[in-house]
Amino acid sequence: MSNPVIGVLALQGDVREHFAALAGAGAEARTVRRPEELAAVDGLVIPGGESTTISKLATAFGLLEPLRERVRAGMPAYGSCAGMIMLADKILDPRSGQETVGGIDMIVRRNAFGRQNESFEASLDMADVEGGPVEGVFIRAPWVESTGAGVRILARYDGHPVAVRQGRLLATSFHPELTGDHRVHGAFVQMVRAEG
Repeated sequence: MSNPVIGVLALQGDVREHFAALAGAGAEARTVRRPEELAAVDGLVIPGGESTTISKLATAFGLLEPLRERVRAGMPAYGSCAGMIMLADKILDPRSGQETVGGIDMIVRRNAFGRQNESFEASLDMADVEGGPVEGVFIRAPWVESTGAGVRILARYDGHPVAVRQGRLLATSFHPELTGDHRVHGAFVQMVRAEG
């Protein structure tokens, strides 16, 4: 699979930036808003945005259960920021009615690093990404409170896990798609290629 077809969940959030990063990493990106579009991709990116809104829109568009089914069936998925929250099995402080796709055995805390005006950037050493530190853009970012035994922690900031992987699922608290550095997306594209 030289150029895998990777969907970007296009309900809310920074979809365009993920399209550019995936193209830079050698994938063909497509928007996913409906179950039939989800069925046609080899992997999926769940972008940053507002996790409660993404959850509610996924339910309204009839996508939440198909997303859960594809993840359970082994589809590779990558979530950044709100996407990390969507891939978590549990949210420590969910909003009323907020649901997740799940798949990563972790508990996350929403907005853990503070509000919008407390956004920041930091250089992170990230396992599975070659070429030196990754620049992490943290915007109302979650962090991982705890993980199960099957979860690998790939990066930490201030002692908190901010990048994790469990099997075919990858999640970051930060937004690599906003930096012009496509290495995190490249690592995900390689995960999708490995699934063939």
